[in-house]
Amino acid sequence: MGRKEKRNYLDYIPVRSPKHEWTLEENGRITVHMVHDGIWDRIAQKFFHRPRISHIQLDELGSFVWQQIDGQKTVGQIAENVKEAFGEKAEPLYNRLVQYLKILYNNGLIRYQAF
Repeated sequence: MGRKEKRNYLDYIPVRSPKHEWTLEENGRITVHMVHDGIWDRIAQKFFHRPRISHIQLDELGSFVWQQIDGQKTVGQIAENVKEAFGEKAEPLYNRLVQYLKILYNNGLIRYQAF
């Protein structure tokens, strides 16, 4: 029987979802435009006047991370770039980065490339 290989989260490669457009604002921040087009979304739009598109404005650190997600860099490489750009301001770096990426993943804004 073969041993199951353990994968390190820092080796994962995040990829932005092509389903959601985004813009780089003049202030350097990112706004992600999330289209709600599922059946439940349509019901909520019709009966509860929910918007068809949500505009999610990322903060400075989130905008930097978003731009680092290019389908090439690993989570570990992104963490090093964040550390270099923000220093102590990003601490606790790994906890914050992992939580942020989980939020992006759970909302369908990113996926992970197979390796």
